[in-house]
Amino acid sequence: MAEGLRERKKRQTRQYISDVATGLFIERGFDAVTVAEVAEAADVSVNTVYNYFPAKEDLFLDRSKGVVDRLSRWVRGRRDGESAAAAVLRELREEVESVSPRIGLMDGYAAFMRVVHDSPALRSRMWAIGQEVVVDLERTLREETGADPGDPLPGLIAGQLSWAHGTVMAGIGQRMLAGGTPAGVSREMLLVLDEMEDLLSDRVLNYAVRGAG
Repeated sequence: MAEGLRERKKRQTRQYISDVATGLFIERGFDAVTVAEVAEAADVSVNTVYNYFPAKEDLFLDRSKGVVDRLSRWVRGRRDGESAAAAVLRELREEVESVSPRIGLMDGYAAFMRVVHDSPALRSRMWAIGQEVVVDLERTLREETGADPGDPLPGLIAGQLSWAHGTVMAGIGQRMLAGGTPAGVSREMLLVLDEMEDLLSDRVLNYAVRGAG
């Protein structure tokens, strides 16, 4: 269904406010910029900013929803004969190998990570997003496997897969912040992915195989 004019204008306004805010945060630091200053720079009211972004952190981490359900989307899209872990590791490898900007392998990501690194509020929000990823993935694994409500395994597997994803994302952020290039960090993280897969047990690697049993 085609996007209507009203929806397109709202999306463009939201993106513009976020872009203005991000520029200010990168220039001056997250904690040094107020929502009122963002509103003034974007030529909108403070209420308009809050209509699009419930919290100041949302202005900077405006794509967090796509991160929260990323692992669930990968698991739901796994191939026939592929386990949940295999799907997540494959998708991660493809993102890293292709030097994808979606996971931070791009010029300018160091500036983004520096803002996060310097702000306790953003670090706290990033941690909370990580917890949301685990909860969302556990729910998906229960749906995909039909696990009983009292079965702890979906939660344990979700924790393991979220650890793998979080380790890759943190590793990229740290290496880019330290001055790495997207291509160089990509090569390093492919080796890290191999190491992580070796650490996962067969029980994790063979959980929720599509089409099994």
